[in-house]
Amino acid sequence: MLQERIASLADSHLNNEFLTFCLGKEEYGIEILKVQEIRGYDAITQIANAPNFIKGVVNLRGIIVPIIDMRIKFKLSDVTYDQFTVVIILNVSGRVVGVVVDGVSDVITLESEQMRPTPGLGAVIDTEYIMGLGAVGERMLILIDIEKLMNSSDMELIEQSID
Repeated sequence: MLQERIASLADSHLNNEFLTFCLGKEEYGIEILKVQEIRGYDAITQIANAPNFIKGVVNLRGIIVPIIDMRIKFKLSDVTYDQFTVVIILNVSGRVVGVVVDGVSDVITLESEQMRPTPGLGAVIDTEYIMGLGAVGERMLILIDIEKLMNSSDMELIEQSID
């Protein structure tokens, strides 16, 4: 049963390449095919009455791109911006969106035996946006299903905020 879940996890992603990034002490991964570019963190135009995880918008070559702070979205500790803070520009469901992360690590390819299903944590932790865990040596990556995260009901607020 467990092997079937791992196999289906690996099979559901034809390209098992992930861009890894840090939020605090944890390392995360998102499918590389969703990544459009990586930019330094710079001036963002704030939007009045937007949820706190929406930092604002930037004009990226004529496209207005909402910027989401992943540390705030995931309710992690203090948010600090430094020279390593970057914005990952993603193309998700035909929308361009930026996510602020503490730093980008590298691009890795995970084989099916390196991918694990999300552990059952019950109602304590919302694992809806986690597609699984990736094991790379001693590193454990939390693999984010960025499509589910960006299409969730609270993210619909982005559309309302910038329209």
